[in-house]
Amino acid sequence: MLIIVDKKIPQDAKRALSHYGELLELQTSGITYEAISGHPDIFFHQINAKLIIAPNLPEEYKQILSRNGLGFVVGEQAVGKKYPASSTYNAVSTGSHLIHNFRHTDAVITAMGENAGLIHVDQGYIRCNLIPLDDHHFITSDHGIQRVLERFEKDCLYVDPKGIILEGFQHGFFGGCCGLHQGKMFLLGTLDHYPEGNRVKQYLSGLQIEIIELYNGPLFDGGSILFTENN
Repeated sequence: MLIIVDKKIPQDAKRALSHYGELLELQTSGITYEAISGHPDIFFHQINAKLIIAPNLPEEYKQILSRNGLGFVVGEQAVGKKYPASSTYNAVSTGSHLIHNFRHTDAVITAMGENAGLIHVDQGYIRCNLIPLDDHHFITSDHGIQRVLERFEKDCLYVDPKGIILEGFQHGFFGGCCGLHQGKMFLLGTLDHYPEGNRVKQYLSGLQIEIIELYNGPLFDGGSILFTENN
């Protein structure tokens, strides 16, 4: 298994994650703004176990994917320097829904998700702000996303993003701190360092999701942790 992460995540988190698979450490320059330049959820989208990548993802990473037997589909729109062009691939796919601001979604994502129920929200950075736990349960750090999902009768825990590290900004977002794989929530940081930590623990415990804290420190927004399987 290949695990895609921002090269800037803490070294202790990299060491812990390396026990679960090989790391692909993402770093780009001159494509988008520095804070998110290595974020997996800016350049990749997973839908129906398939990987969609931005056409301007550096060639070296495409070669790594191919060497690891990971098939991928190239999207139409290049990631841009500023929002909304930087949010094109930052959608969320579950087994039955595709969630994004569809004014900005890459056409390949919407085409591959044509059989999913579409949920439109005004926020473009959906994956940064939202982690799907299954088709019906979510955690978000955006009140607008929460309100929309609740209108679709989804259970959505809102947590305050304050205290989440994102270099160059007052705070990051909860979705960017984590990744879900095989019933385990992998976190870039420790919930004991997060004011909303107990609420997150209780919510995940109620869903029987195991928590894997990857380093001892505050939550770090690394643009999500992307787990990929050979296909």
